[in-house]
Amino acid sequence: MTTIEFTAFPKIARLSRECVVTEKIDGTNASIFIGENGEFLTGSRTRWITPDTDNHGFSRWAHENKTELLKLGPGHHFGEWWGQGIQRGYGLTEKRFSLFNTARWSDEAERPECCSVVPVLYLGEFDTQEIAITLSALKTFGSVAAPGFMKPEGIIVWHDKARVLFKKTIEKDDEPKSMSVAA
Repeated sequence: MTTIEFTAFPKIARLSRECVVTEKIDGTNASIFIGENGEFLTGSRTRWITPDTDNHGFSRWAHENKTELLKLGPGHHFGEWWGQGIQRGYGLTEKRFSLFNTARWSDEAERPECCSVVPVLYLGEFDTQEIAITLSALKTFGSVAAPGFMKPEGIIVWHDKARVLFKKTIEKDDEPKSMSVAA
């Protein structure tokens, strides 16, 4: 008789729990890794990058701001590198790095001066109606990250108990990204 390893059914997260809705900024995913020993690495969404193998200048910028960025402390810090010359550009004349972890970095006094954080648009119990209202407000009033820019991309929903992210875009939300890019 063969032995088959038992697979347990996963726990199911409750839907009616806290979520955080942030503005989805249209730039390029970027990350900074700081090791316990002070190791400092930069990455894109899919690979490590260096000033010589850069992604829109993020690695060069991060190394130029290394002293300030070390204040993030040990760990992997994810965010969006956005602004001039990247995707929508948002009408900016510079590039910015906005951290994704809003719970940890919402206090300006706690985060490095060279970083911002993605704007929180809604914080409360997961509710598809609230999410629709939040997306509609973003579409009507424009970007919160770059006030006055009237073509924001959409929102990110972080469901805390399920520990999962969802995105909803203002345009072409029903199409896979690969279809939108080809158009």
